[in-house]
Amino acid sequence: MNAYAEWVAASPWLSAALQFAVLGTLGEIIAATVRRRTPALPCTPLQLVLKMLAWAVLGLVIKAGFAGMKGFTRALLDHGALPAWCATGPGHALAVSVLTNVFFGPQMMAFHRWEDNLILGQRGWAGLDRALRTLVWFWIPAHTVTFSLPRDYQIGLAAVWGLVLGVILGWAGGGRRR
Repeated sequence: MNAYAEWVAASPWLSAALQFAVLGTLGEIIAATVRRRTPALPCTPLQLVLKMLAWAVLGLVIKAGFAGMKGFTRALLDHGALPAWCATGPGHALAVSVLTNVFFGPQMMAFHRWEDNLILGQRGWAGLDRALRTLVWFWIPAHTVTFSLPRDYQIGLAAVWGLVLGVILGWAGGGRRR
């Protein structure tokens, strides 16, 4: 774990991009395999490479979003807009998670859908309402845990959570889009 934390600290942007590229793509492959009950790719090999690049970009967006939302939470605390229990510990992790998923999550999901549509040659927002609901039942609790960890582990865990959600939605969704 020490080598991992050192790598993330030394290369925060590259590590965010690579972790999301690998784990996000792996999550899509696992979800497709679970849905089809046989080893499967979610798209053509070329589209999969493009999706890996899209996941890398998303990792950078999320890295920036995490930093910005932590600053936003701190500013609200400094202005007395949040209760004192949100200043430290689990209360702070919950506050950052809620604010991140309410103010940043929907735009990030729309951006991710736009990337997918572009890569897959599709249009529309089918399934985005289902994805937005995951902000409440999955992402707020998951990111509360994420924001309880030291900073160098947060992006990695967020990428792992993306893989976990892909598997959950693969089991639950049949052929539906995420």
